[in-house]
Amino acid sequence: MLSHGQVVRLIFGLKLRELRQERGLTPAEMARACDVSVSYLNEIEKGKKYPKADKILSLSKVLGVSYDQLVSLTLSRRLEPISELLQSDLLKEFPLEMFGLDPLRIVELIANAPAKMNAFISTLFEIARNYEMRQENFFLAALRSFQEMHDNYFEELEQDARTFVVEHGLATTESFDRSGLERVLTEQYGYTLDRSGLAEYAHLGRLRSVFQPKSRRLLLRQGLSGAQEGFVLGREVAFNYLGLKDRPYVNASFPVRSFEEVLNNFKASYFAGALLMDEETLVRDLTALFAAPTWEPAALLALLTRYDVSPEMFMQRITNLLPRHFGLQSLFFLRFDQANASADYRLTKELHLSRLHNPHGNELHEHYCRRWISVRLLAELRQQPPAAEGPAYTLGAQRSRYPNGDEYLCLTLARAGTATEPAVSVTVGLLCDDTLSQKIRFVTDPTIITKEVNETCERCTIPDCEVRAAAPLEVERRQRQQELQAAVAALVNEA
Repeated sequence: MLSHGQVVRLIFGLKLRELRQERGLTPAEMARACDVSVSYLNEIEKGKKYPKADKILSLSKVLGVSYDQLVSLTLSRRLEPISELLQSDLLKEFPLEMFGLDPLRIVELIANAPAKMNAFISTLFEIARNYEMRQENFFLAALRSFQEMHDNYFEELEQDARTFVVEHGLATTESFDRSGLERVLTEQYGYTLDRSGLAEYAHLGRLRSVFQPKSRRLLLRQGLSGAQEGFVLGREVAFNYLGLKDRPYVNASFPVRSFEEVLNNFKASYFAGALLMDEETLVRDLTALFAAPTWEPAALLALLTRYDVSPEMFMQRITNLLPRHFGLQSLFFLRFDQANASADYRLTKELHLSRLHNPHGNELHEHYCRRWISVRLLAELRQQPPAAEGPAYTLGAQRSRYPNGDEYLCLTLARAGTATEPAVSVTVGLLCDDTLSQKIRFVTDPTIITKEVNETCERCTIPDCEVRAAAPLEVERRQRQQELQAAVAALVNEA
C-alpha cells in the first residue's frame, strides 16, 4: 500500500511538473533558476524526493506561486482524478504487495505519464459511478482475486488449524467438539458468552453474533443451530489465535472499514471451516462420494449431518479442497438469496477459479436465467407447501450447457420458507472436462438432467423458454445493430 509520505511526494511532483510546463520552462531551465541539478529536479517531479523548505521557496518564486499553494495537496482540475485516487482510502489500504505489485512502480507510472493515467483513472471512476460501486466492492473484488491466485487453498491456515487442534486436544473424527472452542474462548481469551443478550435488540434483525471488545462479551442470537454457533465460535478463536487485529465485530455483511478487515475476516472464516471440517477426513469422504457410479444425493446430505455444518459452509469448504486434492481448478461457487417469493434473485457471493466462468454476477439489473439450478430449485421450493418443522434443504444436480459450448456439473443445496420468508441456494459448478470425468464417476449418470442455459433472459436466444422472466431485449438490440451495420456497409459499397 502507498504510504502517506509517498502520496505527498507524488502530488508535489505532479504539481511541480504541471506548473513548470505551463510556464514553458524546460527541466534544465528550471533547475538552473532554482540552483538544483536536473537529476534532482527529475526525482522531485517523479515523487522520489521531497525538497527542503528553502528549495520549495525557491521553486515557488520561479513559478510565481505562493509557498502554501505549492505544498498543498490540491492538484489542478485536470489532474483532480489522480489526486482523488491518491488520497482515497482505497489506494492507501489496497494491498499492492499481496499481488506482487511494487507501490513505487505505481508511483512511477503515474509520474511518467500523468495525462494518460489521469484519463485511465477517470474512466475507472466513471465506470464505478455508473455501476454504483463502493469502496467495499473493490476490497471484496480484491479478496476474490487473492483467493483465485491461490486456487482458494491456503496451506498456512490449514496448518494453523491442525496445530490448534493438537495443542488443545480436540477430536476431529466426528462432528467437531464445539464445547472445546467455547472453553478456549472463555478460559484462554477471557470471553463471556451471552446467549440471550441479543434478544433485547430487536432492531438489529437477525444478526447471529456481536462481539463487544471492551468487555470481551460475545452476544449470540437465540436459536442458532449447532452449525451456526460452531462457525461463530471458530471465527472468534481464529481472530485471537492468529492475532488478527482489524476485524468486524458482527457476523454479517456490513460496510467495511479497510481491506485488512476484509482479509482478516476471510482468514478467520477459512480457519473456522478448516476446524469444523478436517482436511484429511473430508478429502477421504469426498473421494468415496466421487467414486460412486451413480449420483447419490443422500450420501452428500449424510456428510452434512456427519460434520454438522451448514450447506454454505460445506460447499465453500470443498472449493478449498477440490483444486488441491482432486485437480479440479475450473470451478465456481455461487450463493443466491431471495428475500421473499416476489423479490428478485440476488447473487450475493461468487468465486471463480482459473477463469471467469458462467454463470457470473450481472450488475445490469437483468433477470438471471431461470434454468440455472441455483434459481430453479428456489422457484420449485416456493411452490411446495412449507414443512411443519420449518424449511429443510433440498439437494439437486444438473449439467448446464452454455451457448459457448462450456458445460458444468452443478451441485446445489437450496432452502426456502413461506412466501414471506427468505430463501437461499448455494452451488458449486465444475467444468465438464477429462479431469472431471476421471475424478467424479457419477458425472455421466443419466439421471442428472442436462439443460441448455444462458446468462440472463435479456441475453438469451433459447426459443419458447418455459421459464423466461423477461423478453430478450439485448438480443433484439444486437440484431437491430447488426442489421443497421449491414445496411450502412451495403450503402457505402454501392457502385
